[in-house]
Amino acid sequence: MAKAGRPMAVLDWQKIGKMLEADCSAVGIADEFGVSVDTLYVRCKRDHTLSFSEFSQQKKAKGDDLLRVKQYQAAMGGNVVMMIWLGKQRLGQSDKTEVSGKDGGPVVIKIDGNLPD
Repeated sequence: MAKAGRPMAVLDWQKIGKMLEADCSAVGIADEFGVSVDTLYVRCKRDHTLSFSEFSQQKKAKGDDLLRVKQYQAAMGGNVVMMIWLGKQRLGQSDKTEVSGKDGGPVVIKIDGNLPD
């Protein structure tokens, strides 16, 4: 005998994956599909044999990698702002130069001669 009640929600896992790549939250995704977060978690385990957390981490990592590729392509295409930003992030480059004294201490300036009173 068929179980009476509410029909099972249709979850588009491809769309959910794209939303996770874009760093959307489980709450936002559940709201988009009109289900509870608990339903999302249970259905992920059933449909993918992964916890939602594991599924989410995989998709977000893919989204991060796609973003890195686009940033790199923009820099290599001549986007100066992206070149500067990636240089700072990846290569430790900086706009400023800091000066310090011995062992990272303060700079000491010695003046030879007599100082006026």
